[in-house]
Amino acid sequence: MTSFEALYEYKPHIFTIPTLGQGITKVRDFTNDISMLQSVLKEALTQAQARMKFYILKIRTSFCVSLIVQKEGAGYCTKVPRNVNMAKLQNGYLFPEISMREFQHLEKYPNAKLISLGIGDTTEPLPDNITLRMANYAHGLSTAEGYSGYGAEQGNKALRKAIAETLYRHVPVKDTEVFVSDGAQCDITRVMLLLGSNLTIAVQDPSFPAYIDSSVIIGQAGDFGHEVGKYYNIEYMKCGPENNFFPDLTSTSKTDIIFFCSPNNPTGHAATRNQLEHLVEFARDNGSIIIFDSAYAAYITDDSPRSIFEIPGAREVAIEISSFSKFAGFTGVRLGWTVVPDELLFSNGFPVIKDFNRIMCTCFNGASNIAQVGGLASLSPEGFQAVHSLVDYYKENARILINTFNSVGVKVYGGTNAPYVWAHFPGRKSWDVFAEILEKTHITTVPGSGFGPGGEEYLRISAFGHRESILEASKRLKNLFTKAE
Repeated sequence: MTSFEALYEYKPHIFTIPTLGQGITKVRDFTNDISMLQSVLKEALTQAQARMKFYILKIRTSFCVSLIVQKEGAGYCTKVPRNVNMAKLQNGYLFPEISMREFQHLEKYPNAKLISLGIGDTTEPLPDNITLRMANYAHGLSTAEGYSGYGAEQGNKALRKAIAETLYRHVPVKDTEVFVSDGAQCDITRVMLLLGSNLTIAVQDPSFPAYIDSSVIIGQAGDFGHEVGKYYNIEYMKCGPENNFFPDLTSTSKTDIIFFCSPNNPTGHAATRNQLEHLVEFARDNGSIIIFDSAYAAYITDDSPRSIFEIPGAREVAIEISSFSKFAGFTGVRLGWTVVPDELLFSNGFPVIKDFNRIMCTCFNGASNIAQVGGLASLSPEGFQAVHSLVDYYKENARILINTFNSVGVKVYGGTNAPYVWAHFPGRKSWDVFAEILEKTHITTVPGSGFGPGGEEYLRISAFGHRESILEASKRLKNLFTKAE
């Protein structure tokens, strides 16, 4: 396939597609207004389904419209049709899109000192008592005594026990219910594979994009409604400051699966015990399963629950997915876990844990032995203390960012129980604010609309960064918003 990108300069009532290059068979002029462009987009999508010579993949509108046109290649094609669900995904995945814009910005300003407050990637070195254990194990692989091959698909027994006893020491979680993996995002997809395509799902709005994208790929989401910015078969549970970032469950439709993240990515809100009690009660009343994402639990500073299993009755209605990425800085090492309680049953009484075990044994050969040694080291007394020092470092970064936005009158949420600050820009499109900040300060953030329609008017600002970068970003943001007043 050959791709071309065309940019249209905005002129009142006129949109013109320039010549895109040799081989493009259809060039159109758009007159009148944006509604005409939208109608042509619908026509093009219809033609794409009929396997005509070009596809319109992406369109954005503001001062400029970006349209990607892709034509069929002239080479050999198989007779295998594309997965129709893949075609329903909207644009690219959010974070690679942010990275692409960073790259384009640096091409435009090659000498700019770009500061990334966007993608939530940890920045500080791992504690040496953890890396030393990993290095020694890796070196041991070069010896007959130290070599090991495949491990158990469910994870190293010692690590499973350490997770249960250290991270769930006040919660009734057994080591046999812990499945070690290569990260929470991979487990989200494995859980969707476990549950299948004939189920309905609910997500917080806004929420981490992987919940929705994985449901689209598996076939749960239905068609996308461009006029509402939502998939028709997904229940979007609005979570904003007006409802204390917790959905109104009295008006929420019953679904089979409920994705819930606390502390939430992107808003940074940690659900209270009372809120989670209502969520568990709602799931029990409706016979639903909660997929609880606790990847940021280590950042909780108040008495908010760190696990859904702190709530009575949750073991019968919930699966918990978590990660070493943001807790121990393992974003590149790759290590996570999922807890599936023995009491969780399908409608026919079959234990969910047995099917999940089969998924892990069929689709996964186990997490890296080296990574698991690092995970075990991070849960030792000295390792646990060291990784919590990293967490405290990022929480201080969040405090600096909160104070920065407060000082210039920008309302922010989160940042106390999570490494993300959720900044509100009333009446403005989040991609426009993202572009303005990038252009004027050389700082990348994440547009809230990338997390769902409920994120419009917001930006997510990450506290992951070197302290000097956070302080420099604070100065640039203060200068920008002070001048704007």
